[in-house]
Amino acid sequence: MDVAAIILAAGKGTRMKSRLPKVLHGICGRPMLEHVICAALGAGISKNIVVVGHGAEMVKGSVKLDVTWVEQTEQLGTGHAVMQAEPLLTDFAGSILVLCGDTPLISPDTLKRLLNEHDESGNSVTVLTAVVEDPSGYGRIIRDSGGLVTRIVEHRDASADELKVNEINTGIYCFAAKALFAALQNISPANAQGEYYLTDVLSVIVDTGGGTGAVNVENALETIGINDRVQLAAAEALMRSKILMAHMTAGVTIIDPNTTYIGSEVMIGCDSVINPGTVIEGNCRFGENCILGPYSRLTDVIAGNAVMVQNSVIIDSSIGNGVTIGPFAYIRPGTVLGDNVKVGDFVEIKNSVVDKGSKVPHLSYIGDTHIGERVNVGAGTITCNYDGIRKWKTSIGNNAFIGSNTNLVAPVIVGENAIIGAGSTVTKNVPDGALCIERGEQKVYPEWATRKNKKK
Repeated sequence: MDVAAIILAAGKGTRMKSRLPKVLHGICGRPMLEHVICAALGAGISKNIVVVGHGAEMVKGSVKLDVTWVEQTEQLGTGHAVMQAEPLLTDFAGSILVLCGDTPLISPDTLKRLLNEHDESGNSVTVLTAVVEDPSGYGRIIRDSGGLVTRIVEHRDASADELKVNEINTGIYCFAAKALFAALQNISPANAQGEYYLTDVLSVIVDTGGGTGAVNVENALETIGINDRVQLAAAEALMRSKILMAHMTAGVTIIDPNTTYIGSEVMIGCDSVINPGTVIEGNCRFGENCILGPYSRLTDVIAGNAVMVQNSVIIDSSIGNGVTIGPFAYIRPGTVLGDNVKVGDFVEIKNSVVDKGSKVPHLSYIGDTHIGERVNVGAGTITCNYDGIRKWKTSIGNNAFIGSNTNLVAPVIVGENAIIGAGSTVTKNVPDGALCIERGEQKVYPEWATRKNKKK
Protein backbone atom coordinates (compact mmCIF):
# COMPACT_ATOMS: atom_id res chain seq x y z
CA MET A 1 0.00 0.00 0.00
CA ASP A 2 1.48 3.33 -1.09
CA VAL A 3 0.75 5.92 1.62
CA ALA A 4 1.77 9.52 2.26
CA ALA A 5 0.94 11.49 5.39
CA ILE A 6 -0.05 15.14 5.61
CA ILE A 7 0.38 16.45 9.16
CA LEU A 8 -1.39 19.72 9.97
CA ALA A 9 0.76 21.93 12.20
CA ALA A 10 0.07 25.50 11.09
CA GLY A 11 -2.06 26.79 13.98
CA LYS A 12 -0.92 29.29 16.57
CA GLY A 13 -2.68 27.72 19.53
CA THR A 14 -3.87 30.93 21.15
CA ARG A 15 -5.24 29.15 24.23
CA MET A 16 -1.71 27.99 25.09
CA LYS A 17 -0.91 31.66 25.74
CA SER A 18 2.64 31.17 24.59
CA ARG A 19 5.16 32.65 22.19
CA LEU A 20 6.02 29.06 21.27
CA PRO A 21 3.98 27.45 18.46
CA LYS A 22 1.55 24.97 19.97
CA VAL A 23 3.03 21.90 18.26
CA LEU A 24 6.43 22.58 19.83
CA HIS A 25 5.22 22.28 23.42
CA GLY A 26 6.85 19.23 24.96
CA ILE A 27 5.33 15.91 25.91
CA CYS A 28 7.71 13.56 27.76
CA GLY A 29 10.81 15.31 26.51
CA ARG A 30 10.03 16.02 22.86
CA PRO A 31 7.74 18.37 20.88
CA MET A 32 4.21 17.02 20.49
CA LEU A 33 4.60 17.27 16.70
CA GLU A 34 7.49 14.79 16.82
CA HIS A 35 5.26 12.25 18.57
CA VAL A 36 2.78 12.47 15.69
CA ILE A 37 5.54 12.11 13.10
CA CYS A 38 6.93 9.10 14.99
CA ALA A 39 3.48 7.49 14.98
CA ALA A 40 3.34 7.89 11.20
CA LEU A 41 6.82 6.43 10.84
CA GLY A 42 5.85 3.57 13.17
CA ALA A 43 2.88 2.85 10.92
CA GLY A 44 5.27 2.38 8.00
CA ILE A 45 4.81 5.78 6.33
CA SER A 46 8.07 7.19 5.03
CA LYS A 47 6.68 10.13 3.04
CA ASN A 48 5.54 12.67 5.64
CA ILE A 49 4.55 16.23 4.71
CA VAL A 50 4.14 18.75 7.52
CA VAL A 51 2.07 21.88 6.89
CA VAL A 52 3.39 24.77 8.97
CA GLY A 53 2.22 28.35 9.37
CA HIS A 54 2.56 30.23 12.63
CA GLY A 55 6.20 30.20 13.71
CA ALA A 56 7.10 28.13 10.66
CA GLU A 57 10.85 28.67 10.88
CA MET A 58 10.87 27.89 14.59
CA VAL A 59 8.96 24.66 13.99
CA LYS A 60 11.24 23.59 11.14
CA GLY A 61 14.32 24.35 13.21
CA SER A 62 13.10 22.41 16.24
CA VAL A 63 11.97 19.15 14.65
CA LYS A 64 14.88 16.83 13.91
CA LEU A 65 13.00 14.12 12.01
CA ASP A 66 13.11 13.66 8.24
CA VAL A 67 9.98 15.30 6.82
CA THR A 68 8.98 17.52 3.92
CA TRP A 69 7.82 21.00 4.87
CA VAL A 70 5.16 23.11 3.18
CA GLU A 71 3.90 26.48 4.41
CA GLN A 72 0.35 27.75 4.80
CA THR A 73 0.92 31.50 4.80
CA GLU A 74 -2.74 32.28 5.57
CA GLN A 75 -4.59 30.13 8.09
CA LEU A 76 -7.86 29.60 6.20
CA GLY A 77 -8.84 26.26 7.68
CA THR A 78 -7.90 22.59 7.61
CA GLY A 79 -9.09 22.08 4.04
CA HIS A 80 -6.96 24.99 2.87
CA ALA A 81 -3.98 23.55 4.78
CA VAL A 82 -4.25 20.22 2.94
CA MET A 83 -4.46 22.11 -0.38
CA GLN A 84 -0.95 23.47 0.28
CA ALA A 85 0.45 19.92 0.06
CA GLU A 86 -1.20 19.12 -3.27
CA PRO A 87 1.71 20.35 -5.47
CA LEU A 88 3.96 17.82 -3.73
CA LEU A 89 1.56 14.97 -4.52
CA THR A 90 0.55 15.78 -8.09
CA ASP A 91 1.43 12.34 -9.46
CA PHE A 92 0.66 10.42 -6.28
CA ALA A 93 -2.02 7.77 -6.76
CA GLY A 94 -1.98 6.04 -3.38
CA SER A 95 -3.63 6.81 -0.04
CA ILE A 96 -3.18 9.97 1.98
CA LEU A 97 -3.31 9.88 5.78
CA VAL A 98 -4.21 13.25 7.30
CA LEU A 99 -3.03 13.78 10.89
CA CYS A 100 -3.17 16.63 13.40
CA GLY A 101 0.11 17.88 14.84
CA ASP A 102 -1.49 18.39 18.26
CA THR A 103 -2.60 14.77 18.91
CA PRO A 104 0.62 13.35 20.40
CA LEU A 105 -0.94 10.23 21.93
CA ILE A 106 -2.00 8.61 18.65
CA SER A 107 -0.38 5.20 18.28
CA PRO A 108 1.13 3.48 15.24
CA ASP A 109 -1.18 0.48 15.83
CA THR A 110 -4.29 2.64 15.54
CA LEU A 111 -2.99 4.21 12.35
CA LYS A 112 -2.27 0.74 10.93
CA ARG A 113 -5.87 -0.31 11.69
CA LEU A 114 -7.18 2.74 9.86
CA LEU A 115 -4.91 2.19 6.85
CA ASN A 116 -5.77 -1.51 6.61
CA GLU A 117 -9.53 -0.86 6.77
CA HIS A 118 -9.24 1.85 4.13
CA ASP A 119 -7.22 -0.39 1.85
CA GLU A 120 -9.48 -3.42 2.21
CA SER A 121 -12.74 -1.48 1.81
CA GLY A 122 -11.69 0.44 -1.27
CA ASN A 123 -13.39 3.57 0.13
CA SER A 124 -12.57 7.07 -1.04
CA VAL A 125 -12.35 8.18 2.58
CA THR A 126 -12.14 6.39 5.93
CA VAL A 127 -12.53 8.45 9.09
CA LEU A 128 -11.08 7.64 12.50
CA THR A 129 -13.88 8.25 15.02
CA ALA A 130 -14.26 8.05 18.79
CA VAL A 131 -17.24 7.63 21.07
CA VAL A 132 -16.97 9.94 24.09
CA GLU A 133 -19.19 10.91 27.02
CA ASP A 134 -18.77 14.64 26.43
CA PRO A 135 -18.48 15.52 22.73
CA SER A 136 -18.55 19.31 23.32
CA GLY A 137 -16.38 21.19 20.88
CA TYR A 138 -15.86 18.25 18.51
CA GLY A 139 -17.22 17.66 15.05
CA ARG A 140 -20.02 15.07 15.03
CA ILE A 141 -20.14 11.98 12.80
CA ILE A 142 -23.47 11.88 10.98
CA ARG A 143 -24.60 8.51 9.62
CA ASP A 144 -27.55 7.52 7.44
CA SER A 145 -30.20 4.96 8.38
CA GLY A 146 -27.91 2.19 7.16
CA GLY A 147 -25.03 3.33 9.39
CA LEU A 148 -22.88 4.79 6.61
CA VAL A 149 -21.01 8.00 7.34
CA THR A 150 -22.50 10.77 5.22
CA ARG A 151 -20.95 13.92 6.65
CA ILE A 152 -19.16 15.56 9.55
CA VAL A 153 -20.70 18.60 11.22
CA GLU A 154 -18.54 20.99 13.20
CA HIS A 155 -19.81 21.83 16.68
CA ARG A 156 -20.49 25.47 15.81
CA ASP A 157 -22.57 24.50 12.79
CA ALA A 158 -24.47 21.55 14.32
CA SER A 159 -28.22 21.47 14.95
CA ALA A 160 -29.70 20.61 18.33
CA ASP A 161 -30.22 16.97 17.28
CA GLU A 162 -26.72 16.72 15.82
CA LEU A 163 -25.23 18.01 19.06
CA LYS A 164 -26.67 14.95 20.82
CA VAL A 165 -24.42 12.64 18.79
CA ASN A 166 -21.50 11.38 20.87
CA GLU A 167 -19.47 9.85 18.02
CA ILE A 168 -16.89 12.46 17.17
CA ASN A 169 -14.43 13.19 14.42
CA THR A 170 -10.85 12.77 15.66
CA GLY A 171 -9.42 14.84 12.80
CA ILE A 172 -7.60 11.81 11.40
CA TYR A 173 -8.56 10.50 7.96
CA CYS A 174 -7.37 8.25 5.18
CA PHE A 175 -8.23 9.39 1.63
CA ALA A 176 -7.74 8.09 -1.84
CA ALA A 177 -5.43 10.80 -3.14
CA LYS A 178 -7.32 11.59 -6.36
CA ALA A 179 -10.68 11.70 -4.57
CA LEU A 180 -9.28 14.04 -1.91
CA PHE A 181 -7.84 16.65 -4.23
CA ALA A 182 -10.85 16.54 -6.56
CA ALA A 183 -13.21 17.14 -3.63
CA LEU A 184 -11.09 19.98 -2.25
CA GLN A 185 -11.92 21.95 -5.40
CA ASN A 186 -15.59 21.89 -4.42
CA ILE A 187 -15.60 23.07 -0.81
CA SER A 188 -16.32 26.65 0.27
CA PRO A 189 -15.90 28.77 3.42
CA ALA A 190 -19.67 29.15 3.91
CA ASN A 191 -19.68 28.33 7.63
CA ALA A 192 -19.51 29.95 11.05
CA GLN A 193 -15.73 30.30 10.89
CA GLY A 194 -15.47 31.43 7.28
CA GLU A 195 -12.88 28.70 6.66
CA TYR A 196 -12.32 25.80 4.28
CA TYR A 197 -13.17 22.78 6.43
CA LEU A 198 -11.54 19.49 5.55
CA THR A 199 -14.67 17.85 7.00
CA ASP A 200 -16.70 19.21 4.06
CA VAL A 201 -14.71 16.96 1.73
CA LEU A 202 -16.63 13.95 3.03
CA SER A 203 -19.99 15.35 1.88
CA VAL A 204 -18.55 16.14 -1.55
CA ILE A 205 -17.24 12.58 -1.87
CA VAL A 206 -20.67 11.18 -0.90
CA ASP A 207 -22.43 13.45 -3.44
CA THR A 208 -20.11 12.26 -6.21
CA GLY A 209 -20.67 8.59 -5.41
CA GLY A 210 -17.47 7.87 -3.51
CA GLY A 211 -17.41 5.29 -0.73
CA THR A 212 -17.05 6.34 2.90
CA GLY A 213 -16.16 4.38 5.99
CA ALA A 214 -15.13 4.76 9.61
CA VAL A 215 -12.89 3.06 12.14
CA ASN A 216 -13.69 3.61 15.80
CA VAL A 217 -10.57 4.05 17.91
CA GLU A 218 -10.28 1.48 20.71
CA ASN A 219 -8.98 4.02 23.24
CA ALA A 220 -10.44 7.49 22.76
CA LEU A 221 -7.67 9.00 24.90
CA GLU A 222 -5.26 8.42 21.99
CA THR A 223 -7.01 11.09 19.95
CA ILE A 224 -7.23 13.93 22.45
CA GLY A 225 -6.01 17.22 21.04
CA ILE A 226 -3.93 19.71 23.00
CA ASN A 227 -5.35 23.23 23.13
CA ASP A 228 -4.21 24.57 26.50
CA ARG A 229 -1.79 23.88 29.33
CA VAL A 230 -4.33 21.81 31.26
CA GLN A 231 -4.71 19.40 28.34
CA LEU A 232 -0.93 19.44 27.90
CA ALA A 233 -0.43 18.26 31.48
CA ALA A 234 -3.12 15.59 31.08
CA ALA A 235 -1.48 14.26 27.92
CA GLU A 236 1.93 14.28 29.64
CA ALA A 237 0.53 12.19 32.50
CA LEU A 238 -1.04 9.67 30.12
CA MET A 239 2.09 9.28 28.04
CA ARG A 240 4.35 9.11 31.09
CA SER A 241 2.23 6.33 32.54
CA LYS A 242 2.45 4.43 29.25
CA ILE A 243 6.25 4.85 29.13
CA LEU A 244 6.71 3.72 32.73
CA MET A 245 4.49 0.70 32.14
CA ALA A 246 6.57 -0.29 29.10
CA HIS A 247 9.82 -0.13 31.11
CA MET A 248 8.38 -2.12 34.00
CA THR A 249 6.99 -4.74 31.63
CA ALA A 250 10.47 -5.01 30.08
CA GLY A 251 12.10 -5.81 33.44
CA VAL A 252 12.91 -2.44 35.02
CA THR A 253 11.92 -1.84 38.65
CA ILE A 254 10.42 1.61 39.26
CA ILE A 255 10.01 2.10 43.00
CA ASP A 256 7.53 5.00 42.80
CA PRO A 257 6.01 5.68 39.36
CA ASN A 258 4.29 8.80 40.73
CA THR A 259 7.64 10.56 41.21
CA THR A 260 9.58 9.09 38.29
CA TYR A 261 9.82 10.87 34.94
CA ILE A 262 11.21 9.03 31.91
CA GLY A 263 11.34 10.52 28.41
CA SER A 264 9.99 8.83 25.33
CA GLU A 265 13.42 8.14 23.80
CA VAL A 266 15.02 6.59 26.90
CA MET A 267 16.25 2.98 26.94
CA ILE A 268 17.02 1.12 30.20
CA GLY A 269 18.29 -2.45 30.53
CA CYS A 270 16.55 -5.15 32.55
CA ASP A 271 17.07 -5.58 36.30
CA SER A 272 17.79 -1.88 36.67
CA VAL A 273 16.14 -0.02 39.55
CA ILE A 274 14.83 3.55 39.33
CA ASN A 275 14.45 5.22 42.71
CA PRO A 276 11.96 8.01 43.53
CA GLY A 277 12.43 11.57 42.34
CA THR A 278 14.46 10.62 39.27
CA VAL A 279 14.20 12.34 35.86
CA ILE A 280 15.67 10.51 32.85
CA GLU A 281 15.29 12.43 29.60
CA GLY A 282 16.59 12.99 26.11
CA ASN A 283 18.73 10.39 24.37
CA CYS A 284 19.54 8.29 27.43
CA ARG A 285 20.75 4.69 27.18
CA PHE A 286 21.44 2.71 30.35
CA GLY A 287 22.52 -0.92 30.46
CA GLU A 288 21.41 -3.70 32.79
CA ASN A 289 21.57 -3.80 36.61
CA CYS A 290 21.84 -0.04 37.04
CA ILE A 291 20.61 1.76 40.16
CA LEU A 292 19.48 5.29 39.31
CA GLY A 293 18.43 7.86 41.88
CA PRO A 294 16.95 8.85 44.15
CA TYR A 295 16.55 12.48 43.19
CA SER A 296 18.77 12.54 40.12
CA ARG A 297 18.46 14.22 36.72
CA LEU A 298 19.99 12.37 33.78
CA THR A 299 19.93 13.99 30.34
CA ASP A 300 21.45 12.54 27.14
CA VAL A 301 23.53 9.98 29.02
CA ILE A 302 24.97 6.86 27.39
CA ALA A 303 25.91 4.36 30.11
CA GLY A 304 26.96 0.73 30.50
CA ASN A 305 25.89 -1.96 32.96
CA ALA A 306 25.86 -1.84 36.78
CA VAL A 307 26.03 1.96 36.95
CA MET A 308 24.99 3.58 40.24
CA VAL A 309 23.88 7.22 40.41
CA GLN A 310 22.70 8.86 43.64
CA ASN A 311 21.32 12.40 44.08
CA SER A 312 23.26 13.71 41.08
CA VAL A 313 22.94 15.57 37.78
CA ILE A 314 24.51 14.16 34.60
CA ILE A 315 24.23 15.90 31.23
CA ASP A 316 25.42 14.83 27.77
CA SER A 317 28.05 12.38 29.00
CA SER A 318 29.27 8.82 28.44
CA ILE A 319 29.66 6.37 31.33
CA GLY A 320 31.29 2.93 31.35
CA ASN A 321 30.40 -0.23 33.26
CA GLY A 322 30.46 -0.40 37.03
CA VAL A 323 30.71 3.36 37.56
CA THR A 324 29.46 4.91 40.80
CA ILE A 325 28.45 8.57 40.92
CA GLY A 326 27.35 10.71 43.85
CA PRO A 327 25.75 11.62 46.02
CA PHE A 328 25.62 15.27 44.96
CA ALA A 329 27.86 15.07 41.89
CA TYR A 330 27.48 17.24 38.79
CA ILE A 331 28.69 15.65 35.55
CA ARG A 332 28.62 18.27 32.80
CA PRO A 333 28.60 17.92 28.99
CA GLY A 334 31.53 16.26 27.25
CA THR A 335 32.51 14.01 30.12
CA VAL A 336 33.59 10.41 29.52
CA LEU A 337 33.96 8.08 32.50
CA GLY A 338 35.66 4.71 31.93
CA ASP A 339 34.79 1.39 33.54
CA ASN A 340 34.79 1.21 37.35
CA VAL A 341 35.39 4.91 37.85
CA LYS A 342 34.23 6.42 41.13
CA VAL A 343 32.95 9.99 41.32
CA GLY A 344 32.00 10.89 44.87
CA ASP A 345 30.14 13.59 46.75
CA PHE A 346 30.32 17.24 45.73
CA VAL A 347 32.43 16.56 42.66
CA GLU A 348 31.98 18.52 39.42
CA ILE A 349 33.45 17.19 36.17
CA LYS A 350 33.24 19.03 32.85
CA ASN A 351 34.47 18.11 29.36
CA SER A 352 36.92 15.58 30.75
CA VAL A 353 37.96 11.95 30.29
CA VAL A 354 38.49 9.77 33.35
CA ASP A 355 39.95 6.38 32.43
CA LYS A 356 39.05 3.07 34.04
CA GLY A 357 39.60 2.46 37.72
CA SER A 358 40.30 6.07 38.65
CA LYS A 359 38.68 7.82 41.60
CA VAL A 360 37.62 11.39 42.30
CA PRO A 361 36.04 10.73 45.69
CA HIS A 362 34.93 14.14 46.97
CA LEU A 363 34.97 17.94 46.94
CA SER A 364 36.80 18.40 43.63
CA TYR A 365 36.45 20.25 40.31
CA ILE A 366 37.82 18.56 37.18
CA GLY A 367 37.55 20.57 33.98
CA ASP A 368 39.10 20.04 30.51
CA THR A 369 41.19 17.21 31.87
CA HIS A 370 42.35 13.76 30.87
CA ILE A 371 42.86 11.49 33.88
CA GLY A 372 44.56 8.18 33.16
CA GLU A 373 43.87 4.77 34.66
CA ARG A 374 43.96 3.99 38.41
CA VAL A 375 44.52 7.61 39.44
CA ASN A 376 43.47 8.76 42.90
CA VAL A 377 42.42 12.39 43.13
CA GLY A 378 42.44 13.70 46.70
CA ALA A 379 39.70 15.76 48.30
CA GLY A 380 39.62 19.43 47.41
CA THR A 381 41.58 19.07 44.15
CA ILE A 382 40.91 21.72 41.50
CA THR A 383 42.06 21.83 37.90
CA CYS A 384 42.45 25.53 37.23
CA ASN A 385 41.46 25.45 33.55
CA TYR A 386 40.40 29.04 32.88
CA ASP A 387 42.69 32.06 32.78
CA GLY A 388 39.90 34.55 32.15
CA ILE A 389 40.22 34.33 28.37
CA ARG A 390 40.83 30.71 27.35
CA LYS A 391 40.30 27.20 28.67
CA TRP A 392 43.43 25.03 29.07
CA LYS A 393 43.92 21.29 29.45
CA THR A 394 45.34 19.22 32.28
CA SER A 395 46.72 15.71 31.73
CA ILE A 396 47.29 13.21 34.55
CA GLY A 397 49.08 9.93 33.75
CA ASN A 398 48.24 6.39 34.82
CA ASN A 399 48.68 5.48 38.51
CA ALA A 400 49.34 9.06 39.58
CA PHE A 401 48.38 10.12 43.11
CA ILE A 402 47.06 13.64 43.59
CA GLY A 403 47.16 14.75 47.22
CA SER A 404 44.30 16.58 48.89
CA ASN A 405 43.83 20.31 48.39
CA THR A 406 45.91 20.40 45.20
CA ASN A 407 45.60 23.09 42.52
CA LEU A 408 46.65 22.01 39.02
CA VAL A 409 47.11 25.20 37.01
CA ALA A 410 46.59 24.34 33.35
CA PRO A 411 48.16 23.79 30.95
CA VAL A 412 50.03 21.19 32.94
CA ILE A 413 50.99 17.51 32.66
CA VAL A 414 51.40 15.14 35.59
CA GLY A 415 53.30 12.04 34.53
CA GLU A 416 52.56 8.38 35.20
CA ASN A 417 53.18 7.17 38.78
CA ALA A 418 53.83 10.76 39.88
CA ILE A 419 52.84 11.89 43.35
CA ILE A 420 51.62 15.38 44.22
CA GLY A 421 51.95 16.31 47.87
CA ALA A 422 48.85 17.58 49.63
CA GLY A 423 48.33 21.34 49.54
CA SER A 424 50.47 21.89 46.42
CA THR A 425 49.83 24.38 43.63
CA VAL A 426 51.32 22.81 40.50
CA THR A 427 52.22 25.19 37.68
CA LYS A 428 54.87 23.15 35.85
CA ASN A 429 54.90 19.66 34.34
CA VAL A 430 55.73 16.78 36.70
CA PRO A 431 57.82 13.92 35.22
CA ASP A 432 56.86 10.26 35.43
CA GLY A 433 57.46 8.79 38.88
CA ALA A 434 58.40 12.13 40.48
CA LEU A 435 57.27 13.59 43.79
CA CYS A 436 56.07 17.18 43.56
CA ILE A 437 55.58 19.29 46.68
CA GLU A 438 54.90 23.03 46.51
CA ARG A 439 54.23 24.61 49.90
CA GLY A 440 55.37 27.53 51.96
CA GLU A 441 57.87 26.68 54.70
CA GLN A 442 56.14 25.52 57.88
CA LYS A 443 57.08 27.57 60.92
CA VAL A 444 56.39 26.55 64.52
CA TYR A 445 56.51 29.02 67.43
CA PRO A 446 56.77 27.12 70.76
CA GLU A 447 54.57 28.25 73.65
CA TRP A 448 52.90 30.89 71.43
CA ALA A 449 49.54 30.42 73.08
CA THR A 450 50.96 30.87 76.56
CA ARG A 451 52.76 34.10 75.68
CA LYS A 452 49.73 35.44 73.89
CA ASN A 453 47.51 34.87 76.92
CA LYS A 454 50.01 36.66 79.24
CA LYS A 455 49.60 39.86 77.19
CA LYS A 456 45.87 40.00 77.92
